[in-house]
Amino acid sequence: MRFPTLCRLLPLLLLLPGLLRAAVDEQSMTAIRVAMNAAVTAKTIPGGVLWMERGPGPVCEAFGNRMVDPRMEAMTKDTIFDAASLTKVLATAPSIMLCIQDGKLTLDTLVSKLIPEFTGGGKETITIRHLLTHTSGTLSGIPRERVFNSYKEGIAAAVAEPLQNKVGERFHYSDINFILLGDIVRRVSGSRVDEFAAARLYRPLGMVDTGFQPSSRKRSRIAPTTREATGLVHGVVHDPTSRRMGGVAGHAGLFTTASDIAAYCRMMLNGGKSADGKQIMTAATVRLMTTAINLPDGVKRGLGWDVQSGYSDMKGTVFGPRSYGHTGWTGTAFWIDPDANAFCILLTNRNHPDEHASVRDLRLLISTLAANAMGIKKKTAWLPSPRRAALRCRVKNGIDVLAGEDFAALKGLRIGLITNHTGRNLAGRSTIDILASAPGVKLVCLFSPEHGIRGTEDREGIGDSTDKATGLPVFSLYGKTRRPLPAQLASVDALVFDIQDIGCRFYTYIATMLECLKSAAENGKRFIVLDRVNPINGVTVDGPLPVGELTFVACHPIPLRHGLTVGELAKLFAADLKLKIELTVVPVAGWDRREDLSATGIAWTNPSPNMRSLDAATVYPGIALLEFCNVSVGRGTDAPFLTVGAPWIDGVQLAAQLKYSDLPGLKFTSADFTPDASTCKGELCHGVRIKVTNRSRVEAVRTGIALATALQAAYPKQFKLDPMQKLLLHPQALESIRLTHPVADTMALFADDVAAFQKRRAGVLLYLGR
Repeated sequence: MRFPTLCRLLPLLLLLPGLLRAAVDEQSMTAIRVAMNAAVTAKTIPGGVLWMERGPGPVCEAFGNRMVDPRMEAMTKDTIFDAASLTKVLATAPSIMLCIQDGKLTLDTLVSKLIPEFTGGGKETITIRHLLTHTSGTLSGIPRERVFNSYKEGIAAAVAEPLQNKVGERFHYSDINFILLGDIVRRVSGSRVDEFAAARLYRPLGMVDTGFQPSSRKRSRIAPTTREATGLVHGVVHDPTSRRMGGVAGHAGLFTTASDIAAYCRMMLNGGKSADGKQIMTAATVRLMTTAINLPDGVKRGLGWDVQSGYSDMKGTVFGPRSYGHTGWTGTAFWIDPDANAFCILLTNRNHPDEHASVRDLRLLISTLAANAMGIKKKTAWLPSPRRAALRCRVKNGIDVLAGEDFAALKGLRIGLITNHTGRNLAGRSTIDILASAPGVKLVCLFSPEHGIRGTEDREGIGDSTDKATGLPVFSLYGKTRRPLPAQLASVDALVFDIQDIGCRFYTYIATMLECLKSAAENGKRFIVLDRVNPINGVTVDGPLPVGELTFVACHPIPLRHGLTVGELAKLFAADLKLKIELTVVPVAGWDRREDLSATGIAWTNPSPNMRSLDAATVYPGIALLEFCNVSVGRGTDAPFLTVGAPWIDGVQLAAQLKYSDLPGLKFTSADFTPDASTCKGELCHGVRIKVTNRSRVEAVRTGIALATALQAAYPKQFKLDPMQKLLLHPQALESIRLTHPVADTMALFADDVAAFQKRRAGVLLYLGR
């Protein structure tokens, strides 16, 4: 949840004098107090406790309230919080490391040797290391529908869950990993993880308020979390899995205070020694546990610890590259910087009284301000509000990867950039502006596709222009010519392509790329693709290859839904056409090709005026097949490609027909509408509205064919089928529709096309999850 008051105050906070002084003083604390109080006022949090410490003289302050429902209770410095996933690094991971230190385990010990029932589907190869680094391939957690009501049953449920990914293939944060690790502590030490951690960590460190299943005597100091049907969750663990396991589990269940976590942080900074000299862990164990490991998807983790990932809000923009920490679902977090001998703890119960608020922005801000206040030298520039999302995004498109590599692929080159409004980084800055100011890069000219350089044109014949921001010439590739001319390329060394495709053969941006690729090859220029996620996923391949002459909406022999990124398509085009060209693809980072855009954290941008949502893009390869027929596909309505109809259609009948046509992931309801543009403009149409209920199950091509077949069967005289050939480009399939053959029979006509293309595309795939 955003808090506008705080955002308006950011410039003031960051300019406060004294903020970068080595000592924490009252003036430095003013910025933090303003930020915390603004978050309380905005109801982002009911309250919180902040502890920051660098050397002697810690600072601890409480803000707001620990309870607002059913009554108000002020937050106090000794408030006890449900630590949530801090359990992983305050209890389970250190207990495992102590077992390793004791010689009872190694990082490469197979989990199946300790939990013999943990087998099947590749589980036999999972090690302790895989669990600690979240690379085991397990699910995020035990599904809610599994019924269990004891610790033993919870372990059995965790063991029984099948793997989601291949072992070691990717980083996937998982509670199951730590549920298993918690039980491994019990199996090798003979003590439950709560008992082991209390004996080896909490009592020696004097962490008197840290433990599982807190005593009812402490309830008055415990911050509650959500209100459920059974009442306020107060004094019992919030996490439902841990609760069903009795409140003791390796992933969640710990309760603690800021002062107790501070004692633990001091031990970590002191090479495993407590403040009074007790050797809790060896220095070697601490180093092993906290040293960053490079994992798949560009993630860096320690053994249990977060170093740099999509969960690293508490790292802020100042703590150093060797710093580490963790966050918790309830609003808890802390971060340790060994190079600065400092740490920052922020404990909130952000999910009291409900789950509506997010503290990601607050954590990033407070961590940054606290590090500055402690006099820690900045490692990166502070990111203003619109850019914070980029810091958290696991998946990065090519332009973000390029910038992260200091534009190495373009250094020393004069560039012609093929782009439009979809060419932008995670923070929303245009690729034009980024490359115009990139060190060592000379941006010479721009080329625009259909819909123009800003994506607002919806007409034929777009002319050349000048970009107002940079003053660069813009050459249209959707006017008199559709490829760069030799004269336009005379002053460039390379063409760079950065446009968001939507994964469909007849979406013309890929045809523009192909023409540019050919022109670059003919004129001896390099070609560089800044790759982007295929928004409708990179695995689904469907539809016929074009039969007959290729066109601008069928520029190459690929199916209607090709399942490739633009970078992979460029490689395919170059290989199929045997182009003599130096082709470079700056790849997407962190993407599993099975994911659609919604799973990546990347914001949706309308790639063209009528492509207004990911749902529309998902059905587009099928619904848009009817684009040139005498029916409206929703242009001129509020839901293009999710609305279909005509004046002569019975919408109720069509919706009923489609309901029984085996079209998974979609729901059809009758609708009346009057388009104000395109086909049937100004006419009252009857038809259907399409609701996408499960994007991963949608079969777009089957849907388009089923819709055309239903219209042909019900309205053979009114429905003009022949124009469908312009995008379908498969005479046999069109004739099958005309004869109203079963949809499955029509689909079978191009099954061999799909199989053959799958083999062709195998050699150009760049991303996992294939």
